[in-house]
Amino acid sequence: MSEEYGNDFITLTDEDGNEIELEHLDTVEYNNQTYMAFLPAEMSLDDAYELIIMKVELEEDGEEMLVTLDDEDEEAEMFQIFSERLEETFEDDEGSEQD
Repeated sequence: MSEEYGNDFITLTDEDGNEIELEHLDTVEYNNQTYMAFLPAEMSLDDAYELIIMKVELEEDGEEMLVTLDDEDEEAEMFQIFSERLEETFEDDEGSEQD
């Protein structure tokens, strides 16, 4: 998989050559690993909430690569962490708008 970092968007290319644009929401350091949460960039308000969580791994040449989480327990734990962080962020945003 290759990555192109932009402002808050990233374009990933999978093994089949398909590209998908994702919006970067948050990054967490957890258990000496870096995890990143994304949403599809082309989402409408009618679309279901689909959080995509990937882990940053180093290749042998030192390049960073985003990989999917294969362990269901790891994925569930990270989903919970990101969900709580994002919920807090939205609550903070709503509170600051009322000031």
